Amino acid sequence: MPQKTDILQSELGPHGVLRLILNDNRRRNALSEAMLIALSRAIIEADQAPAIRVIIIASDGPAFCSGHDLKEITQHRNDPDEGQTFFSKLMQLCSELMQNVVNCSKPVIAEVEGTATAAGCQLVGSCDLAIASDTAVFSTPGVDIGLFCSTPMVALSRNIGSKQAMEMLLTGDRVSAEKAAEIGLINRAVTQDELRATVSELAEKIAAKSSLTLATGKAAFYAQKELNLAEAYAYTSEVMVKNMLRHDAKEGIEAFIEKRPPKWT
Repeated sequence: MPQKTDILQSELGPHGVLRLILNDNRRRNALSEAMLIALSRAIIEADQAPAIRVIIIASDGPAFCSGHDLKEITQHRNDPDEGQTFFSKLMQLCSELMQNVVNCSKPVIAEVEGTATAAGCQLVGSCDLAIASDTAVFSTPGVDIGLFCSTPMVALSRNIGSKQAMEMLLTGDRVSAEKAAEIGLINRAVTQDELRATVSELAEKIAAKSSLTLATGKAAFYAQKELNLAEAYAYTSEVMVKNMLRHDAKEGIEAFIEKRPPKWT
């Protein structure tokens, strides 16, 4: 199970559902160097833990995640190279985190309450699913401070249409949870009172499935998106054949025919 830190808490609940809670209210849960390292490590450890079946990324405080820590960035402008080495390291850590979320064999759900800004919005877009409070807001406002949200653009453009993504990136305007659901950045918005229960119910429903099947499907989903139509069908056909030969598919089909609950291995 991932280790606790001051800025990142973890709770392993029933059915193998792990909650990772961003807990750095002083920085509005910013993706500081320390937070990037802690969250990335937690995702990797959870991926390797057989007892964990689904991961939820949640937060404590008024912000889900405020993006990069601008004060930390500003401090490093006093470095001999004006911060270039630190900035490169920070972007690498951030890119690795987002890829770790996508490449994790366990489904990852964002539970969004408060603001998700810049790299915080990128984190939401990188998760497999996202449920938000109806009071949550999303934005990529880098353009307002002379720093275009180029890396958040990667996750944004892979989740929503080009016109909607460019509007967010070029204006920096805030998007409501209702609008975020409409354009596909999140799955849906619910009331604050319903948020945790809704996410937990979704996570437990997914956790009840075969972990092997989920891992197979998640990996194939992201891989086929990068292929042309013919390549995608060739690739996914091969994946399905391999899947059919695995024990869980045999067990699942037999359980369906015999009208009984499957026993996953």
